[in-house]
Amino acid sequence: MTRFLSLICFLSITLSFAQKEEAKWDVNAPGDEFEYKTHRFTTSEGTWMNLDVSPDGKTIVFDMLGDIYSMPATGGKAKVLRGGIPFEIQPRFSPDGSKILFTSDAGGGDNIWIMDADGSNPKQITKENFRLLNNAAWMPDGYSFVARKHFTSGRSLGAGEHYWRKWNAA
Repeated sequence: MTRFLSLICFLSITLSFAQKEEAKWDVNAPGDEFEYKTHRFTTSEGTWMNLDVSPDGKTIVFDMLGDIYSMPATGGKAKVLRGGIPFEIQPRFSPDGSKILFTSDAGGGDNIWIMDADGSNPKQITKENFRLLNNAAWMPDGYSFVARKHFTSGRSLGAGEHYWRKWNAA
């Protein structure tokens, strides 16, 4: 009888802890403690930006203040491809111009993501949580990329290596 009561007590405590499991923090929904405010601005220039030109030379993709935009190479109004709370930078067109690689912290830390050239179908490709990635560049095959993977130690700048990955389009 004592073993049975001990088992019941153990199971009820275990279930109690399982029910109280905290929800994972989400960059896109940081909660009430983050006082997110939307700001609007107009500009015709920028600095500390990354840009790439589509293989056909018709479109420019660039980042500004953590959002990714595209616009005609001949000029005109920029279109937001990725905006919001996540910090997203370093867009790069695929060799055929159909996809864009970029760096995003939407998954919780800087990782490499991919999206269609129109900004649709974003997908996280790498899932590093300590040795973060950035500066992705396509390989000529259009299915592989190389990125910089960061390592830190007691030095303030850390070190890095090249990270190669083939992604599955499916």
